[in-house]
Amino acid sequence: MTQKTPLNKNKARALKIQQILKKTYPDVKTQLRHGNAFQLLVATMLSAQCTDKQVNQVAKVLFQRLKTPQDFARASNETIEALIRPTGYFRNKAKNIKNCSKHLLEEYHGRVPKAMDQLVKLPGVGRKTANVVLGSAFNIPGMVVDTHVARISKRLGFTGSSNPVKIEYDLMEIIPKENWNNFSLQLIYFGRAICTARKPKCPTCPLYELCEFPDKTVKA
Repeated sequence: MTQKTPLNKNKARALKIQQILKKTYPDVKTQLRHGNAFQLLVATMLSAQCTDKQVNQVAKVLFQRLKTPQDFARASNETIEALIRPTGYFRNKAKNIKNCSKHLLEEYHGRVPKAMDQLVKLPGVGRKTANVVLGSAFNIPGMVVDTHVARISKRLGFTGSSNPVKIEYDLMEIIPKENWNNFSLQLIYFGRAICTARKPKCPTCPLYELCEFPDKTVKA
């Protein structure tokens, strides 16, 4: 397990890391195709165990056929399953999306709520999905913890946990609230381009000198 550094040291280091990531990725936004908060909610639910690229290909057709909570609530499970099949786990996702749509209609007049405690009560919605929607649809601070954020947070020594909720709270302690949305997105961009799971590109990494990953590749 990666040894955590003291919190005050993490805050100082985190500030430097934020500055570098902001310079490297100045304009970040979710890569999921959507036209409104509801479509982003659906796309994020589809992104579980699936790439954004694949979700976007599916969403292009899906949101032409089904656009609103009413559309999804009325559609049969089989119809939704056929449209989202390429994203994987399509039966469970279809069931959750249909039930989520029904819940939105029954409790919120078809509108996506803007509060974490309400979002996570929706069928199939966890904290990660809720934070994506809060940040990208409503510009409400949230720390999204996906596989990239979890991996990089441990490598940087910001957390010693593998639990997404614990990682979220560890990061929230050391990252200013107003930076939560951008920081998590910057880590996602960084994880896809440089700090990859199998072969991180350590020698060319802009965070090399600030990284505490014990297995990082030594520069030539």
